Amino acid sequence: MPRHSSIQPIALHVLASGSKGNAAIVENRVTGEGLLIDCGICKRDFLARCDEVGFDPRRLAAVFVTHEHADHTKGLGVVYRALVKLDVHPTLFTSRVIRAASTAITDLLDQDLCDFTSFDEGDALSLAGFQVHPFATSHDAAQSFGFRVECDGDVLGYMTDTGIVTPAAHEALAGCRLLALEANHDRVMLANGPYPYPLKRRIASERGHLSNEQAAVELASLLHDGLEAVIAMHVSENNNDYELPGAVLQDALARAGHGAAVRVAYQRRFVSL
Repeated sequence: MPRHSSIQPIALHVLASGSKGNAAIVENRVTGEGLLIDCGICKRDFLARCDEVGFDPRRLAAVFVTHEHADHTKGLGVVYRALVKLDVHPTLFTSRVIRAASTAITDLLDQDLCDFTSFDEGDALSLAGFQVHPFATSHDAAQSFGFRVECDGDVLGYMTDTGIVTPAAHEALAGCRLLALEANHDRVMLANGPYPYPLKRRIASERGHLSNEQAAVELASLLHDGLEAVIAMHVSENNNDYELPGAVLQDALARAGHGAAVRVAYQRRFVSL
């Protein structure tokens, strides 16, 4: 059974998750500061969901981009312009490879709306009371990353958009209190669904997306007494539903006799841990 403490410093607010747009805020409950992971949603949705979760966007310290695909970057320009109006200028963090591959990031930096800092796999970045450790994922992008975020002994593991769990990713996700794990598709729904065969093959490949079952296997291998909650991320609206991933993850926990909470992230509404 997990050890549940009263108040931990890290909170995760998933503002949107799925193929139509992704954005999540990691909040430092002690300072009120936060990090935005990806920005594939519009200004209206970003500001509205910040308000709904009780996060002040003026406390945003940085934006981290996992990879260059549009559902993770297309909102950068409009959201940064909104932040500038609030006199907020969070530094953008991503790799140089992703920066070069992303039109959205190039346009943003050409407008001089923010500073840019690059990272590489294995770096340790300290800001806003957090230590952020990027790790490589396996996706059909120029480069792609997940993040281990630490704050005063509290730990969040965040991994979406990967076809497999690499040994380095598995190591980075160990010992986390909160886990955000991709559970993109149900294998049967994907096989029998409307997508053309090349797209089905891409999604199911080692450079595609994790299935519900793959997420459950990884979760089972990460169980420890301090794990309090797991959230299923990047759930497909065509090859999955919002019940299956939670049920599959819950079954993995039940088989191990573990009491961690299970949540599912949505495309059009927030979920907080």
